[in-house]
Amino acid sequence: MAEAYIVAAARTAGGRKGGRVSGWHPVDLAAQVLDALVDRSGADPALVDDVIMGCVLQAGEQSGCIGRMAVLASKLPLDVPGVTIDRQCGSSQQALHFAAQAVMSGTMDCVIAAGVESMSRIPMASLGKVYKEAGLGHYMSPVIRQRFPGPDFSQFMGAEMIAEKWKQTKDQLDRYSLLSHQRGKAATLEGAFKAEIVPVQVRLPDGSGGGEMHTVDEGIRMDATLEGIAGVKTLREGGYISAANASQICDGASGVMVVNEKGLKALGVKPLARIHHMTVRGGDPVIMLEAPLDATTHALKKAGMKIDDIDLYEVNEAFAPVPLAWLKHTGADPARLNVNGGAIALGHPLGGSGTKLMTTLVHALQAKGKRYGLQTMCEGGGQANVTIIERL
Repeated sequence: MAEAYIVAAARTAGGRKGGRVSGWHPVDLAAQVLDALVDRSGADPALVDDVIMGCVLQAGEQSGCIGRMAVLASKLPLDVPGVTIDRQCGSSQQALHFAAQAVMSGTMDCVIAAGVESMSRIPMASLGKVYKEAGLGHYMSPVIRQRFPGPDFSQFMGAEMIAEKWKQTKDQLDRYSLLSHQRGKAATLEGAFKAEIVPVQVRLPDGSGGGEMHTVDEGIRMDATLEGIAGVKTLREGGYISAANASQICDGASGVMVVNEKGLKALGVKPLARIHHMTVRGGDPVIMLEAPLDATTHALKKAGMKIDDIDLYEVNEAFAPVPLAWLKHTGADPARLNVNGGAIALGHPLGGSGTKLMTTLVHALQAKGKRYGLQTMCEGGGQANVTIIERL
């Protein structure tokens, strides 16, 4: 079977809710990344066989198959197709898996896996709310409610359950959150993100921006303190989770270009990394966010590796309890985890986060001269993708 190689990886800097990229239509923001991948790879746009785009809130400006719409807004030829997929927060990580599987099968030679989410313009949970209020039903079917009696599935309650199960304290969660901001700040000041970020013009909700370029993740609290984080009110009385130890609402787009050996020759480029292993697993939909733990164990076993064989880990910081539980479960070295900060500081643009994390992982392996990287993230419904790559 053919191999799958990453030859380009790029992302926009994250934008805060109502912030510096909230004036961008998500289709056009995604197209900026598609164009950047073509430019950075030096590929003939006509060589792209497909665009697979992750997006969670597929409504309004993100409806109508945003994968195809982004192609139409980009420099790619009209005969390049596009498709949109939803595996919740892992949507664009799954897009990468589908892209890799396509080129490994030989049915395609060059595929772009990407993701986008404008959480300013399509608010989180708005999709289900609008349809429910219109009397058009709800995803919790009678059979599901019989099997899982109780309230609707909730990622927030799942995070609370993980904190309790793994005996985490509020102080541990807040200290981890502070570390995310500190690492994000250090990476920014050191220029660690410069090679991966696609500069886009600042566009505010009113359309203004003055031509300034957006190149720095807007969510990083450069002056974060433990006292400030600890002082943010928890989401429930006596609980663990607050807005300060959870991922930030974010606007952003990201993508990677994936090819096989035939694609490498056609493009005439050297690969950045090779896809070493891919796993996707389901778990308990009630606690929901714990799926990356067992999925990582499964992936390592399938790959014939141990956790210490991996040089860098990217575990999505949807909520602080998730990476902390993952560390305890795997016995991984905390110093290798989210070394440039995570979604608590940098933001979590839902469907755009999978290839966003992969972009950061690829560039971090290159910058540090490390060999293996592992990425995983929790996903709605109790699922998790795991991807292991090898720097080349």
